Amino acid sequence: MELTEALSPRPVLSVNASVAYIFRKISDEAGLPTLLMDEIDAVFSKGKAEGNEDLRGLLNSGYRKGATAGRAAIRGKEIVTEEWPSFCAVALAGLNQLPDTLMTRSIVINMKRRQHGQKVESYRRRVNAPEAATLAEQLAEFAENVRMEVSEAWPDLPEGIEDRDADIWEPILAIADAAGGHWPDTARAAAVVMVARAKEKPATLGIRLLDDIRTAMAGMDRVSTNHLLDALHAMETAPWSNIKGEAIDSRFLAKVLSKYEISTNNTVKIDGRSAKGYLRSHFADAWSRYLPTVTEVTEVTDSGDKAGPESTQGYRYDEITRGVDQIILNNTHTNENRGAETGTPSLFPKVGNSGNHGNPTACRVCSQLLHPSLAATGTHPTC
Repeated sequence: MELTEALSPRPVLSVNASVAYIFRKISDEAGLPTLLMDEIDAVFSKGKAEGNEDLRGLLNSGYRKGATAGRAAIRGKEIVTEEWPSFCAVALAGLNQLPDTLMTRSIVINMKRRQHGQKVESYRRRVNAPEAATLAEQLAEFAENVRMEVSEAWPDLPEGIEDRDADIWEPILAIADAAGGHWPDTARAAAVVMVARAKEKPATLGIRLLDDIRTAMAGMDRVSTNHLLDALHAMETAPWSNIKGEAIDSRFLAKVLSKYEISTNNTVKIDGRSAKGYLRSHFADAWSRYLPTVTEVTEVTDSGDKAGPESTQGYRYDEITRGVDQIILNNTHTNENRGAETGTPSLFPKVGNSGNHGNPTACRVCSQLLHPSLAATGTHPTC
């Protein structure tokens, strides 16, 4: 945060600043600040988060330019409405996870403690401030020179970066394109990796159930409820044999699956006999929306159509303590930039929006396709 403060325009480094202070600072006539908030985990920790909903609402609305936050003010005997600007550049630093609404509006940079024996030059403001000031002036000059170019740019986005991810990465990619050199490729490689890592967030128990049902039904187009429960109970690393001291039953399935609009009162034909159960088609929509796409989920009717086996997304189970809303940690990459799971995301994907389909040259180390600018080197920088 100190390094960011040294290189940012009108920085405001604060800890536990009030919402009223931040509103007024954003409206400062001197210009938009760069808001740097340290120890933000203390603000949104358990027991304090509910008392800071105004701050979260301010930060949520202010991730895009032109955003405002509405407030009511008393003037004399009247109550009037006011719109306060809420957009400005923000950097938050803290431990652990922040609320999801903040995380999805942020570019998340995970930091690690320095290793034992690792030598890193210390940053001391008194010593390094002149060097930082020179660099800040150069950045300011560059920003002024490319202001018009960047403000009107529509940069190509890597495949898989869309919706809110596109909103937060588009300005950075426009700046990288204006900088030239290696920056366009470096920025897009960073975007792909960081967006993929941001999707590695905890999954709910419902998502885990959908995934394990997909595993249990591999190669099957229908299953009885009893057989499905037996298969779920037999999964050694899954929680289904002991949820609050009891194995899950048909009522548990109905309660959880109903949240995904999956019909639970079904009668299906199995080996010529009628039984309560499920068709593969009952899960197709939920699987396509909530699970990583590993192979095509085909629509199946009660005609006995067969579907092939599928690989599954892995999870780590620690302890169930809160029932249906318990969090299960997902320890597998979810990379929207590729098809079947390969273990590691492609660092230099095709650039998608302008029809640039890349260069057919493959990395001689990982065999992933190279961006055209890297064809001469033959490998990705990380390989």
